[in-house]
Amino acid sequence: MSHTAGILYPGYSAEDDYPTLEGLLGAGIRLPLVHTLMREDAHRVDALLDIGSADVLADGARQLVEQHRVQSVIWACTSGSFVFGWQGARDQVEKLQAVTGLPTSSTSFAFVHAAARLGVRRVAVAATYPADVAAKFVEFLQAADLEVVRLSSRGIVTAAEVGTLGREDVLEFAAANDDDRADALLMPDTALHTAGWLADLEQRLGKPVLTANQVSAWEALRLAGDGGAHDGLGTLFQQGTGGERDASPE
Repeated sequence: MSHTAGILYPGYSAEDDYPTLEGLLGAGIRLPLVHTLMREDAHRVDALLDIGSADVLADGARQLVEQHRVQSVIWACTSGSFVFGWQGARDQVEKLQAVTGLPTSSTSFAFVHAAARLGVRRVAVAATYPADVAAKFVEFLQAADLEVVRLSSRGIVTAAEVGTLGREDVLEFAAANDDDRADALLMPDTALHTAGWLADLEQRLGKPVLTANQVSAWEALRLAGDGGAHDGLGTLFQQGTGGERDASPE
């Protein structure tokens, strides 16, 4: 059975992770992507509120639905969702779903759902963001009753710069910011390339690693009804999505 999960992606940085994920997921899986407007490329609260604003997302969603026969939609931007807070991120998804008429979610909720799928309660966070933005991700996770035992922020302001980080840099960043108390490491920026290195990350750390583009694709496929397990994409995909077409961000 085929599944097509639509991706709304802000600007240009690591969007090529999605063709990589599509190739690893194999026949029958499609992840068509539409770029949403990014007036300013900045991991800064005011810029992120604009990147995730209702009008910007609605324009992208209409384009995605018109151009592709998608079964679900994911707003593939962690900071452009958690920066609104838990209730604000819920409202964002609900407004977006009203436009798409399809099961819809965002990367921030995808992290919460992925952690629940793996039975993870304590996490370390290796964020590329500046410290103030990274702290808002911690607040979001805490609202979902996840315990953050370590937060590290790399302090990179633009998505474009994050997108230039290569395999060794990503692996070193993950390893340097893990914590023995954590059940999993979370890497929350969709501007960060990770799709081709998920197995390497988990082998290096010896535990599940959840990355933004990985959980975005997983969440979108879950909402599209794909319940199958997939190899080569980390522990999360080995567990399968459950194929639960539940649009609730809770």
